[in-house]
Amino acid sequence: MVQYIKQGKSESELKDSHGKVEQTVANLIARIEKEGETAVRELSRQFDNWDPEQFRLSAEEIEKIVRSVPDQVKADICFAQEQIRHFAEQQRASIQDIEVETRPGVFLGHKNIPVNSVGCYIPGGRYPMVASSHMSILTAKVAGVKRVIGCTPPINGEIPAATVTAMHFAGADEIYILGGVQAMTAMAVGTENIEAVDMLVGPGNAFVAEAKRQLFGRVGIDLFAGPTEVLIIADDTADGEMVATDLLGQAEHGPTSPAALITTSKKLAEETVAEIERQLQTLPTADVAKVAWEEHGMIILVDDLEEAVVEADKLAYEHVQVLTENTDYFLNHMTNYGALFLGPETNVAYGDKVIGTNHTLPTKKAAKYTGGLWVGKFLKNCTYQRCTPEASAEIGRIAERLCELEGFMGHKAQASLRVKRYGK
Repeated sequence: MVQYIKQGKSESELKDSHGKVEQTVANLIARIEKEGETAVRELSRQFDNWDPEQFRLSAEEIEKIVRSVPDQVKADICFAQEQIRHFAEQQRASIQDIEVETRPGVFLGHKNIPVNSVGCYIPGGRYPMVASSHMSILTAKVAGVKRVIGCTPPINGEIPAATVTAMHFAGADEIYILGGVQAMTAMAVGTENIEAVDMLVGPGNAFVAEAKRQLFGRVGIDLFAGPTEVLIIADDTADGEMVATDLLGQAEHGPTSPAALITTSKKLAEETVAEIERQLQTLPTADVAKVAWEEHGMIILVDDLEEAVVEADKLAYEHVQVLTENTDYFLNHMTNYGALFLGPETNVAYGDKVIGTNHTLPTKKAAKYTGGLWVGKFLKNCTYQRCTPEASAEIGRIAERLCELEGFMGHKAQASLRVKRYGK
């Protein structure tokens, strides 16, 4: 039987706060659509205190910024990008174009065509999300996207040098120091100085995520993103210190980040609560993590692993870390998750920063219908067909009857013309 030892805010409470964000973003998008670069510049001044001569960095500026970054930082960025590039290249190699003869004279196929242009948002704010450069820009380039641009906000009035370096190393064709709704909208609709893109990708705060949601349709997006989520599934082989550390490690993302534990052990649940309280006394980001845990933390006690899978699939969280004796049970039975982290030897931070899998993942139960960002998201699977004259006449006769069945007489005429021309 499922027992909720701790619960976070209700869905109705979360909806109330989202409504305010939705209207604010709608107003900002409308303003940028109407006023273009003028509105973008005013919003940049208002929200980021940033008003450069040009938002786009020149090649000379990028070169100077890269030189300013310590060698060890550059080496670490390159290591992370090597891992992410290698895994993305293997994924790309697994996606094949096909052509098959489905019956004599009928040839069907598909091609995987890269999107032509992509805009990548690299968050800044409290945390400069250097790793998002690898996950979006680099992955798009591996997929074959011709034009990949990136926007990242200034931090305290300064250009984030490490982030720009990572964007450059990842292969960005254009780099803009621009943040927030103004960056997302400028990339999507275009301005006097920024050519619009075909697709937007990347994480961001609630306003950035809402802008991406509202801009979807005029541009493609990777996925709808909300606050980062972590779920730990643990049995009595796990320990409270590791569970607490890994929950708080994601709760520090923001005050609305859900962190949950599903466990078969009441003892572990109690140890985790005590350990979280202890770690919050010394964690440098406790001001954020404490709020996230108190308002959005959850502990669910279950009877067995089967019940754990059921509850985990209901949550459909972004990150799911498995600290049980039999980790493969969850690999083989779970269906709703963004990414799995199997065993105590790995953790979400590895996936977020360096190990090679992509960290842009579905939240808010989107894992029920989509996976995360990967090379396939940047590819359009486009079909084609061709027929020999004999096959066209054969298919045409059946198409005539099926079109008439549905009342589509113009459709029938297309088929009839081929039967007339190519039939014996």
